[in-house]
Amino acid sequence: MCAKLSFSGHGLSEPLPQPLLRELENLAVSAARAAGQFIVQERPRGLGVLDTKSSINDIVTVMDQQSEALLRAHLLGARPDDAILGEEDGASQGTSGITWVIDPIDGTVNYLYEIPAYCVSVAAVIGDAGTPGQWQPVAGAVCNPLTAEVFHARAGGGAYVLQGDHDTAIGVNPVDVLLQSLVATGFGYRPEVRARQGEVLAAILPEIRDIRRAGSAALDLCAVACGTVDAYYESGLNPWDLAAGWLIATEAGALVSGLNEMAPGEAAVVAAGPGIHGSLLSRLEALAPLR
Repeated sequence: MCAKLSFSGHGLSEPLPQPLLRELENLAVSAARAAGQFIVQERPRGLGVLDTKSSINDIVTVMDQQSEALLRAHLLGARPDDAILGEEDGASQGTSGITWVIDPIDGTVNYLYEIPAYCVSVAAVIGDAGTPGQWQPVAGAVCNPLTAEVFHARAGGGAYVLQGDHDTAIGVNPVDVLLQSLVATGFGYRPEVRARQGEVLAAILPEIRDIRRAGSAALDLCAVACGTVDAYYESGLNPWDLAAGWLIATEAGALVSGLNEMAPGEAAVVAAGPGIHGSLLSRLEALAPLR
């Protein structure tokens, strides 16, 4: 076992070796793919919007929990000394200095309604994943099982989308005018938060081409990475919502930040190509807080 890796808050003390990064990236891909297949193939027939609210929540929770259990077994079976931070079961300790940050179903409402915009997100990170600004992703994968796409990246290795056996490099759009930019966003569930986010959206909308709301933060970040949108912003995200997508977007050429020189996190995530990131960021900073 190698010595535990260290993170200063400004980045790794030294770059991780490429063989380790490739191992982490490949493991992220295989884990995300396995969980993606599971949530589609094992989706209960009774899961649907006509059920009572308690039944819906119970069934979705069971699928989240079972998907996360599959991810934990897959990852720890390959790397038992790593830690894991998951949406459902919280944090487990490790000794390697690597933490897997996992979202077993990102886009749960889409999953409930059978809208084909949900995914599994898996990322290997360095640092304290529970503290904003004290961690960074180094390898990750996002699997959209219904489109058979697996977006993936490792630090310094570029970003790709895998479909079947075909791996294709992806990159952000070169747009440099905010008014010509298609921007993705998302909203919280508390009424007072939605009201504030609506105010921000109303201020931004006249200054961009249009808005898109897909319902999955991880897929939104991947959309920036492959150019199906030009930019994305949102507040209220947890580490498991953004870890893999953050890295994939960055490796595809996007700038990913928070507001006011903060790291991406709960307060805000802003992702865009370098041609428009600054102008979008400045506008959002003028409107802050976003929630």
